[in-house]
Amino acid sequence: MNLWILTEERPKVGVLERILSEFATDHKVGAFVDHLRILPIIKDKKFIFMYEVIGFRCNKINKIYIKIVSGTSSFVDFLVFYQDKEPVSKDMPIYAIEETKTDDSESRNTGIYQRCAKFVFLNEYYPNVKKIMLYSLQVEQNKKPTDTNVFGTRMLLTLGVKIIGKKPNDKFVPFASIDEFIECKNNIRKPPKGNVPVVITKTNGQIRISGRLVKANCLSHDPNIGMLSIMANVLRILGWTGEIIVTKHGLTSKHVKNKHNKFILIANFLKIQLEGLEVPAVDAKPDYWHYDTKGEKIGTIFIHLVVESFTEGHSIFENHAGCEKGYFLTADGRHIPLAKYEDKAAYKDGQKDKIIHIPDLVILDSCENEIINIEGKKYENIKLGIKELDNYDAIEREYIQRFYPDFTIIRTLVLYGSDNEKIVEKEVGFLLNNNGQLILGIESPKIFVRGVNNLLSFWNDL
Repeated sequence: MNLWILTEERPKVGVLERILSEFATDHKVGAFVDHLRILPIIKDKKFIFMYEVIGFRCNKINKIYIKIVSGTSSFVDFLVFYQDKEPVSKDMPIYAIEETKTDDSESRNTGIYQRCAKFVFLNEYYPNVKKIMLYSLQVEQNKKPTDTNVFGTRMLLTLGVKIIGKKPNDKFVPFASIDEFIECKNNIRKPPKGNVPVVITKTNGQIRISGRLVKANCLSHDPNIGMLSIMANVLRILGWTGEIIVTKHGLTSKHVKNKHNKFILIANFLKIQLEGLEVPAVDAKPDYWHYDTKGEKIGTIFIHLVVESFTEGHSIFENHAGCEKGYFLTADGRHIPLAKYEDKAAYKDGQKDKIIHIPDLVILDSCENEIINIEGKKYENIKLGIKELDNYDAIEREYIQRFYPDFTIIRTLVLYGSDNEKIVEKEVGFLLNNNGQLILGIESPKIFVRGVNNLLSFWNDL
């Protein structure tokens, strides 16, 4: 049968190797991994919006395919199916994988809590799927995990999530009882004065959890949404059948009207109450995922994979729409996070030009000694995209010119959408249209030209 990998993210060779290794181990079969490549599939000179993975041999797998999808609300990074036909939402995956490059050496909340809600949401759709949290760390992991890290990891383990890529620790064990769970959380150091601490109080038939959920005047406090969601799920798994009430949330009735908000959906699934408010009932669950046919990242992910599989070039930074932001790769091989501001104090004082605008993709072309700064947009937003190309002075000055001083920098736009078959704007380097046609711009970067021609040649489709 075929292996189908559905993802919202740009598929990465390192993650694919982990998935294939897990499959071989679980199925107790021998497998050979050569140099994995991710190839856009071309038929009649058109991209069919599907990728094939080559470089892996296992007698239980015929072909490995990748397709870009979009989650209806809270979607894990990868769903893996083992079947002949292309998956539909009612099919049962064999793996659900969340991947992150973030350790608590950078962010305690992002590395654990912001991703926890995804597994809680997933359980309502695919309760028996093998759940994996994959840490693809590119910076050094803390030698001693923080209390937040330990607590979050123990919650994931209680949910049955397998942890891969994180150094083992004797403290990383599932919770055995409700009282142990509550004690562990309440013993964690409280946040600075002025913040709402997350504290659990248990009385007869009722558990109350304090936690702020409002941010920017809406229900969108992602770290706390993730934390409170998985805490409620853990309590249910450990056997709590009574009320779970979130207090000190900061919400009003206007904040909870959206029935598609992920926390509202999870509150329905786990019977979570909000103190002083009525959680709107959700009549029917939406589909967990659908194939993405509209997002701008369809174009930028395509050109990214073409460059890395069909040229000598590679990316030194990626921030595809809706995907996890990558690190900036320096000339000496270090991965560093990009700052948000050139001068944070000046920005807060009103100098808004001190923000560092970030492109969707930065490609290094060693053959031409060029670095290509790429903004991605849907075709309908072409004018906005051309305008945004003017925003990259700061990132070029602070990062690209600093670490790659001998390279020429090119700015270009990559588009997806429309039925257009030609490009007249010189700022546009590449268009992938709705029909899968590959359209190079009149001043397209040379690495785009080489990549597209090599891709077509591979499929004997020049």
